[in-house]
Amino acid sequence: MHFLYPILFILMLFRFIQYIQPTHYFQLYKKDGTAIFPIPTALPEALQAQLDIDPDYESSIAAEYDLSWQAIQKGYIGNAPTYSTLQNLPIVDEYRFIRKYFKKLWVYYIMLLRLMQFRNPITEWKGFWKSRGKKENAGIISPILYPDWDTFDSSLVRQNPLVSVIIPTLNRYEYLIDVIRDLEKQAYSNFEVLIVDQTEQFQEQFYTQFNIPLRVFRQEEKALWLARNFAIQESKGNLYLLFDDDSRVATDWILNHVKCLDFFNADISSGVSISIVGAKVPDNYRFFRVSDQLDTGNVLIKRAVFEKIGLFDRQFEKQRMGDGEFGLRAHVSGFLNVSNPFADRLHLKVSSGGLRQMGSWDGFRPKNWLGPRPIPSVIYFYRRYYGTRRTLWSLLKSVPPSIIPYRFKKNKKMMILGIFISVLLLPLVGIQVVRSWKLAGQKIKQGPLISELK
Repeated sequence: MHFLYPILFILMLFRFIQYIQPTHYFQLYKKDGTAIFPIPTALPEALQAQLDIDPDYESSIAAEYDLSWQAIQKGYIGNAPTYSTLQNLPIVDEYRFIRKYFKKLWVYYIMLLRLMQFRNPITEWKGFWKSRGKKENAGIISPILYPDWDTFDSSLVRQNPLVSVIIPTLNRYEYLIDVIRDLEKQAYSNFEVLIVDQTEQFQEQFYTQFNIPLRVFRQEEKALWLARNFAIQESKGNLYLLFDDDSRVATDWILNHVKCLDFFNADISSGVSISIVGAKVPDNYRFFRVSDQLDTGNVLIKRAVFEKIGLFDRQFEKQRMGDGEFGLRAHVSGFLNVSNPFADRLHLKVSSGGLRQMGSWDGFRPKNWLGPRPIPSVIYFYRRYYGTRRTLWSLLKSVPPSIIPYRFKKNKKMMILGIFISVLLLPLVGIQVVRSWKLAGQKIKQGPLISELK
């Protein structure tokens, strides 16, 4: 299958979002010309009552766009008409929006970038100054609830379709044993398990200890996307549940994935992942919403998705963001991907095997100082869908913090330190980025490596 990915039209309710979220799924129109953001007046009245009209905007259009933003952030999943065209807003309203929904640091960051672009400094300063009284939103206090979920009698669950659970594995038998034990305990029983084993010291006898049918395939090449594509082709079901070899799940895991597809008439159910037992689940993963990502360690996908858009792009082999690209490809093709809080997993992220062994674990941190930064597949992905300018905004936002090691990724003080260190290391970092850009250009020239589902 040959794919040409023309850069899709950019969607910006508020233009300043491009500086903070330059490569977000929802920043693109879909191929059919529709968008993700609903027209507020077209929403059900009960939902409109849950949205808060903001009187601080100078423009009534800005207040309307704010309501649309709220609806998506709160978890609206529906078929209300969406925006096809958008209007430019007063600069002060752009600053108000950023102050309301993002940290204060981003306001200064945006103003600095805009001044560096030779925007009118008087206009920028007035917008910045007049918006200074806008308080930051405390977060999603009242998400949209779906009370019928608990009592929903799923016809799809009653039909009992075969689910194909797909697990690539590499040097992780000590963790894979718990993965399969969890599958043995599933409440939903009509599933097959396909394991593509790339372990260096393959142990066929390992798989004889389990009480569920396993289809084990030996793959000599250490290649994650090759393994997943192969298993999908070999699957007997029409629902593909992609799973990792270092995860733990509850007994209702498969059941809740299948139920989610039926409840929302969705095409993809994206489960939630946490990496520490008892860790707090991020607020935006605690309720149903249209998903802005796809994690191939915990996601159920209908066959129809692969039939329309093809399999995973092997340009991401031994690199990063292959699942993110597939998720965006599905999104712009019109498939509904729902973030499912009831299909959660514990992702152990063990220190050996898997991607840590065959390639880089993090998209922006090379394994050594001479390696390209970010991993070339990241730039390949961004340039194909968002173009050069958005890619540069993303690099400016993401590269400096990547100077700090991965284990400090969520430490704000260390991230800020990374920004200052990157200034000192600017020549080296610049060489890394240029090298990555060139390697990504080679991928773009070659084109995506996407096979059809046979």
